[in-house]
Amino acid sequence: MTTPAPIAVALDAPDLETAARWAGLVTPHVSTVKVGLELYLRYGPDVIASVRGASGVNVFLDLKLHDIPNTVSAAARAVARLKPTILTVHAAGGPAMIRAAVDAAPNAKIAAVTLLTSLSEADLAGIGIQGPPADAVRRMAAVAVGAGAQALVCSPREVAAVRAEVGPGVTLITPGVRPVGADSQDQARVATPEEAIAHGADLLVIGRPITGSPDPGAAAAGIAAALRRVSP
Repeated sequence: MTTPAPIAVALDAPDLETAARWAGLVTPHVSTVKVGLELYLRYGPDVIASVRGASGVNVFLDLKLHDIPNTVSAAARAVARLKPTILTVHAAGGPAMIRAAVDAAPNAKIAAVTLLTSLSEADLAGIGIQGPPADAVRRMAAVAVGAGAQALVCSPREVAAVRAEVGPGVTLITPGVRPVGADSQDQARVATPEEAIAHGADLLVIGRPITGSPDPGAAAAGIAAALRRVSP
């Protein structure tokens, strides 16, 4: 049996039924499905069981928690009972907040989001982050890992620098992944799936190039096959 590809399909669906259908179509080909903020806020904990189905696929709960440590601790504890494989927090929340999430959800992999892939260098300068995005990402990555984060979310443009910063034991998750010919949409720092894997990514977040396809299952299978050719 073919091993599922290291892809987290972003299930940014308009309703629960569509999300569950997409999950069922892609699960034979990918390791993970991702539930984002909109879907979770609309349907609550039920969405996790719906997209996990009988397959037991890994669920990436992408809530990007960002608040004072006590609040993040309580929120992480509340969702830990849903058994997500990965739960995101914002690295900008600082080390105490990250540690609070790690302690509150010990069976989930806490992934710290460095800089959103929608932000360009000009955007970052406008909010006071000067210099190349990779520099800020490296600093945030080091702080997050020091606070106990087991995974990091960064753009494929920065993944090689982050890997050099944190070493081999941390899972690197890259959104902003677009197959050749796909529209970059609202992502500013993008790469192809093959490039992201070559640079050291462990898990690729891909949404609309798969879920926007007339046949999401076939789209997922095609990207998975391309990845196997470059990383058997």
